[in-house]
Amino acid sequence: MLIRILGAAAGGGFPQWNCSCRNCADVRAGKLGFRARTQCSLAVSANGIDWVLLNTAPDLRQQINDTPELGARADGGLRNSPIKAAVLTGGDVDFIAGLLNLRELQPFTVYGSSRVLATLADNSVFNVLDPSVVERRELNLGSATAIHGAGGDTGLVIEAFAVPGKIALYLESGAASDNYGSREGDAIGLKISAPETGKHFFYVPGCATLDAELAERLKDAPLVFFDGTLYTDDEMIRQGLMKKTGQRMGHISISGAEGSITAFEPLNVARKIYVHINNSNPVLDDNSPERRATEAAGWEVGYDGMEIRV
Repeated sequence: MLIRILGAAAGGGFPQWNCSCRNCADVRAGKLGFRARTQCSLAVSANGIDWVLLNTAPDLRQQINDTPELGARADGGLRNSPIKAAVLTGGDVDFIAGLLNLRELQPFTVYGSSRVLATLADNSVFNVLDPSVVERRELNLGSATAIHGAGGDTGLVIEAFAVPGKIALYLESGAASDNYGSREGDAIGLKISAPETGKHFFYVPGCATLDAELAERLKDAPLVFFDGTLYTDDEMIRQGLMKKTGQRMGHISISGAEGSITAFEPLNVARKIYVHINNSNPVLDDNSPERRATEAAGWEVGYDGMEIRV
């Protein structure tokens, strides 16, 4: 399989359009050790020809233009696309808004949990993807689903599974005791496999904690892309950016006794890459002590255009 990180940043991207935090100011200024990142999305292909998107960021048009493999082919007719399917892990704006870039009566298939598909159905703007052209298919949690798109089988199989998390902020209802109305399927992870080669990897861009069930699932994995939103749970409060912790937003922090570095230590994961990285996160600075500590713990910090073969 060929995997391409299209965007490694959290919602808002890096730099965020209205933010002048230290990181955003430094990347705008071209300071050494910083690179811009678009919002979180991956593309994966079993054959290097047919591609499946894992989440569709608002920046998708730019990401397609920056990735020649995803663009229309000169020999493919007036309208064509190698993008055969899009698989959604949640209803967050930065996971679904990119679907609007894929209008223009181009056949492909959208996959998501029943909760995410209900969100699309409740927002009529997504009907610009004509249902007679763009099929929507439910991912049944815990079951393997062969991913199909225009032209048939993509050669990829995806197993979706619930992860500890939270409903998108704009869909919140109820009290904290009810996790703001969150239900199973609001946050999911993916196991992506290529049966022809027997290779697989995991994609978990949003996760509140690494519970025992998720830890067992990821144990001995060859490759995991994981939620790297914040380095510390309260970093946006301390920086004056927002009055919410990472846990309040449904994201585990990288550091600390309850953080992902510590949680992954006993799991023997061969390769670990952070994605969905917020603009406040000090690991975005290649030269920061937090970046050095993260890499010393065996983690990589994802960036746009990063390519991995498994």
